[in-house]
Amino acid sequence: MKIAFVGLGNMGGGMAANLVKAGHHVRGFDLSEDALARAKEAGCETFTSVRDAVKDAEAVVSMLPNGAIVKSVYTSDVIGHTPHAATLIDCSTIDVATAREVADAAHAEGYKMVDAPVSGGIAAANGGTLTFMVGGEIHAFDAAKPVLEAMGKAVIHAGGAGAGQTAKICNNMLLAISMIGTAEAMKMAEKLGLDPQKFYEISSQSSGYCWSLNAYTPMPGVGVESPADNGYQGGFATGLMLKDLRLAMEAAETADASTPLGKRAREIYEKFAEENAGLDFSAIIKTL
Repeated sequence: MKIAFVGLGNMGGGMAANLVKAGHHVRGFDLSEDALARAKEAGCETFTSVRDAVKDAEAVVSMLPNGAIVKSVYTSDVIGHTPHAATLIDCSTIDVATAREVADAAHAEGYKMVDAPVSGGIAAANGGTLTFMVGGEIHAFDAAKPVLEAMGKAVIHAGGAGAGQTAKICNNMLLAISMIGTAEAMKMAEKLGLDPQKFYEISSQSSGYCWSLNAYTPMPGVGVESPADNGYQGGFATGLMLKDLRLAMEAAETADASTPLGKRAREIYEKFAEENAGLDFSAIIKTL
């Protein structure tokens, strides 16, 4: 299949490479020459304009920084410039309203489109083990699923347009709250004289069991190997977690949803991100 891939950064580069490994002809675009060079090394054909990349494509996948860029790229360079039989797949994490607006614009021109944000971070993008939360009509989901399966371990239909974004921001709000709680408990146990490894062994097999503790332990040398064991490099950057928390709080306001812990998590990560935006979000334990 000819697949145009727009946005070949830390996440998109690995995702595009996995599409190549799956046997697809990937036509990549990015503003960064370095990103284009890495994509070319991975087997992608590269282009210096979106319109050239999407020409003759059977599917378009995008991984872009924010909703304004997604809207601009799709309304200016994808919709109307891609064959109408193509399936449009936006894997960016953006606000729900923009995801629905772009989907409506695509549908009005006869395209199938889904929002398909991901969970898993850079390692999962490189390893092809992402989880995709997909919003869109069922026929669009069915068309997008084979493409997404080449890049992930799970592809889940969340509902109509924007549902993927809703799932993503709610999930990451929960993750941020959980990580802060995990970090607090681990540091408190340590300060009370309990060996952190013993705390991990106990809590990870009792009611404290959670992903932040069991699969992504935030303390170096304790529990499973994680970004904490690499100076909090790699993984999921604090700046990206803050972006998702801000999106979650914007959505909560529009929906009149009460999210006191989500709000507090955003405040904590806003302060931490002032000097640590590039560190993995589990580095929040350093503040305790």
